[in-house]
Amino acid sequence: MDGFKIRLDESVQSKISVSVAIAIIVFAFISGSISFLTAFAEAKDLQDDVLRQIATLIDQRSLAVEEQTRVLGEDDAKEDEQVIVRRLGISYKNQDESGHGSPLFFPESLTDGIQTVQLGDEIYRVLVTTLISKERIAIAQESGLRDEIARNSALRTVVPLLLLVPVLLVLVSAAIKRIFAPISAISRDIDKRDENDLRPIDHYFLPVEIRPFVTAINQLLQRTEETLAAQRRFVADAAHELRSPLTATSLQAERLAESDMSELARARLSTLRKGIDRGKHVLNQLLNLAAAQTKRDIVTSPISVHRLFRSVMESLIALAEYRGVDIGVASVHDCEVVGNESELELLIKNLVENAINYAPHNGFVDLQVLSDERGVLIRISDNGPGIPYIERERVFDPFFRIGGTELPGSGLGLSIVKAIADRNRIQIDLDYTDKSKCQGLSVTLRFAACCD
Repeated sequence: MDGFKIRLDESVQSKISVSVAIAIIVFAFISGSISFLTAFAEAKDLQDDVLRQIATLIDQRSLAVEEQTRVLGEDDAKEDEQVIVRRLGISYKNQDESGHGSPLFFPESLTDGIQTVQLGDEIYRVLVTTLISKERIAIAQESGLRDEIARNSALRTVVPLLLLVPVLLVLVSAAIKRIFAPISAISRDIDKRDENDLRPIDHYFLPVEIRPFVTAINQLLQRTEETLAAQRRFVADAAHELRSPLTATSLQAERLAESDMSELARARLSTLRKGIDRGKHVLNQLLNLAAAQTKRDIVTSPISVHRLFRSVMESLIALAEYRGVDIGVASVHDCEVVGNESELELLIKNLVENAINYAPHNGFVDLQVLSDERGVLIRISDNGPGIPYIERERVFDPFFRIGGTELPGSGLGLSIVKAIADRNRIQIDLDYTDKSKCQGLSVTLRFAACCD
């Protein structure tokens, strides 16, 4: 019962179905009651008319009333179908052919007219009349026939309605499902969207009662999009504004490095220049993140994965040599993917740069392209410390860095990767390179494309 109440509270379909069922049952009860009362009244009138007609026939034709007079019904007919005529004030038995019966006595105190009289356990409808011969007689018939007619009439009204309850419930459920089908379709569409897709929901094909609710959601989505756009503009504007002073400071530091100074001053200047370079890198990453998160149409085309690899390796080979990391392509066959070339190059570059920074000295970074029945896979692997399972969701958050690491970085690289992947509908999977030792990071990008 508790489960049914919870379902009833949560489901509109259940509420409507139960309401319709209750309405049908109440309607059937009311209809049956009205039908019974109407049939009872009609049967009563019919029975009274029969008694009057018999009284008229006896009076007009001066028929004799004997002790055992059956006007309607054979001897073997049902007792409640028989019409019996008795003289008032005389006691005798209403015997059947077997000789059995019950005494019927109509007292003389009965007034003329139609009335209901109980004799023993039976109820009779009785017409008392005075004949032309001044003889008073009672014409009677049991009320069972009348009641049976009324009950049958009521049952003929109620039973079909009750039998229709399951059918109507099925029809109502089907109708409700059909009405709510557009809402289910919208739910599935929204569920497939990523967090940056704030397009308004099309509500023109929805029922009128639901449109205000969807309109309110659209207005909320619009306000959310405006807020996020304002935040991105602020980040981009702030980064642009900070680039100029940082560039000027960097130039001043370069000029200062050309001057004569002590070893202590030169060491401090070197630390300062590293800090300036790191600030410039953070600003560039902020600009890249803002650009990746900006909602705009992108131009896509088929792109050679090996061409992307070559472009990324040319820009990062110096960093790999500086850190003593072996970087190379581990696959022979090339494949094509569909996407925006500049964004995909930035995505792979951030992953490779991150792998180079975290790989140990004399470590490796492998770039690989594979294909299967579902599409193309780009895999970038290193032999660094890897990312623990519990932190794999948070590494895509801006400025999040794994605890205990002192390696340089802005904490924005994987955020940029996630934003570009979402825009280009690329699935990202993180795993260990060496699963047995839980070491290294293997990043797999899955594209819905075909291999050459």
